[in-house]
Amino acid sequence: MKMHCLGDCTGISFIDSTTLKSCHYKREKQHKVFVGLAQKSYETLGWFYGFKLHLVCNDKGEIIEFMLTPGNVDDRKPLKNKSFNDKIFDKIYGDKGYLGKDLFDQLFVDGIHLITKVRKNMKKKAMDFFDRVLLRKRAVIEIGKRHLKKCMLH
Repeated sequence: MKMHCLGDCTGISFIDSTTLKSCHYKREKQHKVFVGLAQKSYETLGWFYGFKLHLVCNDKGEIIEFMLTPGNVDDRKPLKNKSFNDKIFDKIYGDKGYLGKDLFDQLFVDGIHLITKVRKNMKKKAMDFFDRVLLRKRAVIEIGKRHLKKCMLH
């Protein structure tokens, strides 16, 4: 899939991660299929046992890059991987889970500008009107995630 089915970066990219649950988290000790691969972790909807799918898509909704990691991996870790962000350039929009000074600096050196909303306890920074509009257009990747989960996992 990584060789032929991925789209091209247009300079505007969106990143997000989603959980892929392999079983109920209370049954993780009995689950034998993904022993050593899947991990228990906590998300906004509660505990889960499984994997995280990290997706990067362009402004057309085409998947540019993806990575599958154990459930307990931080959302920022795939972006720190040089091979993961090779196809990405210019601007990438993410949620508050991607906030981090070291990640921002590392991506900036590579020519990628990471744009996220700020937390309530952070200083407000001036943001271009275009960037504010595109942050609201992150629904492109949310729809893509929902479609992938619905079609591929059921």
